[in-house]
Amino acid sequence: MKNICLLILSAMLISSAIAAQKTVGNISERSSVKIALNLYSFNSPLSEGSETLESVIDYAASLGYAALDITGYYFSTYPAVPSDDEIYRTKYRAFRRGIQICGTGVRNDFTVADPAALEKEKQLVKEWIVVAAKLGASTLRIFAGGGVPQGSSWDETARRVAASIDECAEVARRYGIVIAVQNHNDFLKTAADVEKLFSLIRSEAVGLMLDIGSYRTDPYLEIEQTIGYAVTWQVKETVFINGIETKTDVPRVMDIIRRSGYCGYVPIEIIGKGNERERVKRLLEELKSVI
Repeated sequence: MKNICLLILSAMLISSAIAAQKTVGNISERSSVKIALNLYSFNSPLSEGSETLESVIDYAASLGYAALDITGYYFSTYPAVPSDDEIYRTKYRAFRRGIQICGTGVRNDFTVADPAALEKEKQLVKEWIVVAAKLGASTLRIFAGGGVPQGSSWDETARRVAASIDECAEVARRYGIVIAVQNHNDFLKTAADVEKLFSLIRSEAVGLMLDIGSYRTDPYLEIEQTIGYAVTWQVKETVFINGIETKTDVPRVMDIIRRSGYCGYVPIEIIGKGNERERVKRLLEELKSVI
């Protein structure tokens, strides 16, 4: 009888643990979403020298972030690729602190019409794909570009952007990297723009960095509209509703993410000056409270 009781108790505990990890409907397991930190959150202190890559890695790890998206701007040689010594020193620092490197990113412009200039932009992305692989990252964030050049149409420019992304994605595929195109309120302003561009992209090694702060009409509706493309994120402190900056409804965003079945890292990014350490801590705690 004692053994039977123990078996029943064990089964109940296992069932309770499984139930605690699930939600109703098609919402995925809670453990499938991990919160990361995009290092652009520390843009000012990193650029001014009051923080270093090492100090931010240490701080993020101490807060319990699962991973880092280390924007390429903060390596010493950017836009040129850093030395292997610098790459592996950064990777080792993260490893020793028990935190993953989930991504990196570059500032590129695939909307440029000049063929020679466009080749340089593509070469930048291709070179940083290799850096991403050496870091052990999964994604390389890129931009579509600054906007429609004079004399071009949106559709013509989109075809050039898509072709450039597909070309770079062939390199990314060989290195096991996913190209993450950010909607950045420049060439890609709306969910409809994102959908149009992705209808032209052929490679499976491409997804969306879903920047919730760059949709400017109904961000929650547009997040739902484009979440199927998402491979990584920028969750921000505020969103814009009909052009008006408003505090992000974090529980609503996380509910959308869970219901979508998205699995992976959800990086946060704060913008502007103002006690970056306290702000990334506060936003992390807010997200953790609802996942």
